[in-house]
Amino acid sequence: MLSCEQVVGVPVTLYGDLKNQFVETNVGFDTVCKVNSQLISNVCIDALSAEKYYYFIRLMGRHASHVAAECALQSHPNMLILGEEVALSKLTLFDITKQICDAVQARAAKDKYHGVILIPEGLIASIPELYALLQEIHDLQDQGISTDDISSHLSPWATALFQFLPPFIRKQIETEKLLAQLVEKEMSNRMKEGTYKGKKFNAICHFFGYQARGSLPSKFDCDYAYVLGHICYHILAAGLNGYLATVTNLKNPVNKWRCGAAPLAAMMTVKRHSRAPGAIPIGKPAIHPVSLDLKGKVYELLRERATSFLMDDLYRNPGPLQFEGPGSEAKTYTLSVEDQDYMGRMKMLQEYLDKVKSIVKPGVSQDVLKAALISMASVTEVLSVMTMPSFNGHQPL
Repeated sequence: MLSCEQVVGVPVTLYGDLKNQFVETNVGFDTVCKVNSQLISNVCIDALSAEKYYYFIRLMGRHASHVAAECALQSHPNMLILGEEVALSKLTLFDITKQICDAVQARAAKDKYHGVILIPEGLIASIPELYALLQEIHDLQDQGISTDDISSHLSPWATALFQFLPPFIRKQIETEKLLAQLVEKEMSNRMKEGTYKGKKFNAICHFFGYQARGSLPSKFDCDYAYVLGHICYHILAAGLNGYLATVTNLKNPVNKWRCGAAPLAAMMTVKRHSRAPGAIPIGKPAIHPVSLDLKGKVYELLRERATSFLMDDLYRNPGPLQFEGPGSEAKTYTLSVEDQDYMGRMKMLQEYLDKVKSIVKPGVSQDVLKAALISMASVTEVLSVMTMPSFNGHQPL
């Protein structure tokens, strides 16, 4: 009989930010990226046809830029603004505006007055001054101050930034519209100063969220969800509690997927939060969203192609979702370029350990025994250092 108190998890999120050594991708990410990529590609073709508009497209991703990065690799827009890059380089709103304007001017030099720019939903929280402004606004709202009175309670620098923002942005910051207006203003200034001699800049803004959220699931997500559901049954039947159903080796055909389960606690990290200035930080374990890895293969692939995407209009249209034929088996670049088969590697390690046991047994020569001892001592020492909390940058529970 199954217990009514058992808790079993499934990795499902549209943003693709639930990733760790046990979870390669999330149910929903494949669908969202494929649907959005087709929409973006349609816009790219329209931009190329009209030759007079820059499209600013905001995509889902509150904490990370996984969706935007994957869609860029599938559809090849001219520019991609990554929140992780902005946060790492501490780019200001002015810096981002200048980058876009410089790109627009460079394309104008080649007689190109159109383009497509992707923006992740969470970009606004990566811009230092806007993030600080939002924090002040949220703090004031927590104190019960009404929205209409907030501007009079902001600090001097926050007030200056708040007044700088366009009136329509102050109530709800729509990043794509904010950037489009700032770029339009800067290009107009450059035209007046004579540093830009091209045509007038024109922008059109989109937010792609509900279209993908309401789509039929892709074949990959159907298969993935079906397998995870089957694993959940076995977890419950085994009487386990606090586990997440996992599947690895996902970039290969379904018959090579490896099923398993991992404790939810093994995926948690601790972040310390202070409820008020001067208060003692409280450590709270949780499964935190994972940002796009700026040292990973996906980012490396984006950087390699950034210049050609910007200048050469290499727009790609992957088409609609396919449920039969070769196109139906297509996987995301995010999944395909990474080597993440955790369970497969664990199995391989066990095979090596078993092989060592079969070789080094009573009766083996002194030389073989000595070589084994030296090798195992060295491996143990290296692994001990690598698993220390300070090495991984994690705080102990």
